[in-house]
Amino acid sequence: MESENNTATAEQAAMQDARERSAQAAAAEAGSSEESQRDEGIEQFGAGTGESPAAQIERLEAEKSDLTDRLLRLAADMDNLRRRTERDVADARKYAVAKFAGDMLVVGDNLRRALDAYPAEKREGADEVVKAFIEGVEMTGREMDRLLERNGIMRIAAKGERFDPHRHQAMFEVPNPDVPAGTVVQVVQEGYTIGERVLRAAMVGVSTGGPKPEAAASQGTGAPGQSSA
Repeated sequence: MESENNTATAEQAAMQDARERSAQAAAAEAGSSEESQRDEGIEQFGAGTGESPAAQIERLEAEKSDLTDRLLRLAADMDNLRRRTERDVADARKYAVAKFAGDMLVVGDNLRRALDAYPAEKREGADEVVKAFIEGVEMTGREMDRLLERNGIMRIAAKGERFDPHRHQAMFEVPNPDVPAGTVVQVVQEGYTIGERVLRAAMVGVSTGGPKPEAAASQGTGAPGQSSA
């Protein structure tokens, strides 16, 4: 009985081994058939284009290089677009109050005109009501300047500065031989900037008849005791 069982087990093992060998042979044959079909397809493609395998590889490499270059340029364009968009959004936020600020400057101008209309010598002899009123107007003007500065709106330096056509608007000339020509000697209306832009140029009076700025600078930096030629 044991001998028959051993014989049956041996037969089963032999059959299993035969099946595995058959499956391996079929897989190898299928792989060989796929490779043969792929090679045949490549040969047919080459035959259809009239190109040798080396020429095909060279052409495909050139196409790959061209597509890669296009992709890189597209990525660069998208990055530039993103940066421009971010800059435009930042500028829109920064300069959104420009028109409103320009209108508020007119209010500040009127406050200063009201104060200038009442000279300082008259204020000392005025009664307490008038003095309190003037102080209230001055406080309002200072508060407006503070709020403008908090929103990035700064006053343009003008008096005593060299005339800058980008920041100053010359309204008249003031003959003065003691002041270098082209110096702002009077401010008619204050100018302001918002961010890096000029919101309103300062209206000024400019000196004439004095030495040129270069000559004045050289005289001012000369050694003590030396006279200029």
